Amino acid sequence: MTMSHDAPLGATPAPADGPSVSPADPSAARPGDDETPAPARLVLALALAQFGAYVAVLTPVMVTLALRVSQIVPEADRGTALGQVLSLGALLAMLGNPVFGALSDRTTSRFGRRRPWLVGGMAAGLVGLTIVAAGSSVPLLMLGWAVAQLGINACLAALTSCVPDLIPPRQQARVSGVIGLTISLAMVAGTVLAQVFSDALALAFLVPGAIGLATVVLLAVTIKDRPARPGAFAPYTVRTFLRSFWVNPRRHPDFAWNFAGRFLVFTGASCVTSYQVYFLMDRLGYDADAVTDKVLVGTVVMVAATIVGSVLGGQLSDRSGRRKPYVLGSSLVMGISLALLATAQSFTLYAVSLAVFGFGQGLYLAVDMALAAAVLPNPEESAKDMGVLNIGNALPQSLVPIVAPAFLAIGGGGNYGALFLFGGIAAALGAGAVQLVRSVK
Repeated sequence: MTMSHDAPLGATPAPADGPSVSPADPSAARPGDDETPAPARLVLALALAQFGAYVAVLTPVMVTLALRVSQIVPEADRGTALGQVLSLGALLAMLGNPVFGALSDRTTSRFGRRRPWLVGGMAAGLVGLTIVAAGSSVPLLMLGWAVAQLGINACLAALTSCVPDLIPPRQQARVSGVIGLTISLAMVAGTVLAQVFSDALALAFLVPGAIGLATVVLLAVTIKDRPARPGAFAPYTVRTFLRSFWVNPRRHPDFAWNFAGRFLVFTGASCVTSYQVYFLMDRLGYDADAVTDKVLVGTVVMVAATIVGSVLGGQLSDRSGRRKPYVLGSSLVMGISLALLATAQSFTLYAVSLAVFGFGQGLYLAVDMALAAAVLPNPEESAKDMGVLNIGNALPQSLVPIVAPAFLAIGGGGNYGALFLFGGIAAALGAGAVQLVRSVK
């Protein structure tokens, strides 16, 4: 699964399912290949679009879906119901991201190969969030969240490919750090919106979706997008569809190890993001009216630490030219934070644990995208391959809600300590997997 470094420097690998591409062909050149720094307006537009997309998707994941489920099902069933909704959405996100990425790579529209998926995907995501906002049963919530996840992940498939497409390699860690910060800022914005619209929960779904659409449209009019070269790819067949989920780990082992590390780190992170509302309610005793305030405070603490970790990690990584030590450190810090969270019996310790988690997450976000861009097998299929990597982000969101009830049930129920310890071990193992990447220092 990774970028082969056996080819001469500057050579462009041939697309795996299409004709060979000459490095001299201007249409095959990647915008960042000349090492000209990306303009500030492009970096700003990328950051705003990522911020908007994650406001749209993280606000429900962190707060509003749990509150919506609590409104329509009995308390005893809410954990299972939330798991069903989140698992279906995450499964579709996992399947949709690489497929939409492969389709984006092949798009020959005169509007480019990224713009249609950026705008169309986010528009579909807003439709799905509207269904969730209006839904009055678990099946309707599942339908709406499925549509939202498919749409937003179509957008994210195109959006994540913009870094390897448009940003020079020597600038990627710093830009990744800036973009990584927007995820944390989106978490704060989402919890603020959930609090502001706590008495009108439907707006807590619709407003984030509208923000996502507006910021993605801004990016679409900012980027210099090019359509795929006609004939560069074979027709999109069933075989091509199945290949959308696969990069050969024997041919590309660095990609495979990076995928494994990302999957394990995000497994740890999902233990926090998916269950913090119920942790605050069940272990610390906050009611539904108070929990949004506490989530907001915890998120602000975490984001402040994330900003420090992201800025520091991005600058140091670019200066040193090294990626793996920062991924190792960040993953281990996240593992330690989850171990702390497992023992938290007060809101103060909960907030301290989130601060440690945020610092580790900031380090990780600053360099992981740059590392991922360095191990892509084929620049012509960057969206497809980034989509495969993003399975490592999405799959834990599907699996954690499935396995979480087993950990929570240990010792008679409500065992959040076991769940968070599981997450901490996963994050630490993720750190080890990344160290097996050979082509990146």
